[in-house]
Amino acid sequence: MTPQTEPPMTDTPTTTPAMSEPPPETPDATIQPPVAAQTWDGPNDWQRLPLRARRVFLYVALLVAIPPTLLASLTLYDNLSHRTWAWPAIGGLWIAAFGLAFWVAHKRYYHTYWKLDADGFAVRRGRLWQWETRVPTSRVQHLDLKRGPLERAHRLASLVLHTAGTRLSAVSISGLDDSDAERLRDHFSHQIDRQEDDDHAGA
Repeated sequence: MTPQTEPPMTDTPTTTPAMSEPPPETPDATIQPPVAAQTWDGPNDWQRLPLRARRVFLYVALLVAIPPTLLASLTLYDNLSHRTWAWPAIGGLWIAAFGLAFWVAHKRYYHTYWKLDADGFAVRRGRLWQWETRVPTSRVQHLDLKRGPLERAHRLASLVLHTAGTRLSAVSISGLDDSDAERLRDHFSHQIDRQEDDDHAGA
């Protein structure tokens, strides 16, 4: 008997079918991440008006004081020019008018402050008798930014906030730095737009 020879063993590589990777998920274009609420990035403590506001306040006080003082001086001159004390009286009248104008401008500048924090916008005036008005951000319906000739020349602005559901229909402050006034306007405009969008979404 002849021995049977077994066929040689050959290592044949075994191939496994490749697993197809799932296609990458494409984000839904209709789903947008929520937009974070814009917050005030400026100072949240009491702020004084810029020094340029004091000059504008003085000009305004002089414009108010000069016409009546001039009228009173002409009246004194016409009726009491023959008196020896007429000219000293007229001079004292002008000194008092200028002194009163300087005092009003000084008081208005040094005792006016504003603040914007998480509770809303606040304005404080006065020293001995302080008057503070606070407006919650949710109460602001619309706002105005005004610049008169003197304010434009000194890079200042006046901010007027129109409110709803409060005793005062509007809260205003004059003599703001132009950049601060624009930042406040942008902040409140964004908050008003967000509030209107929330009202429409909840309706």
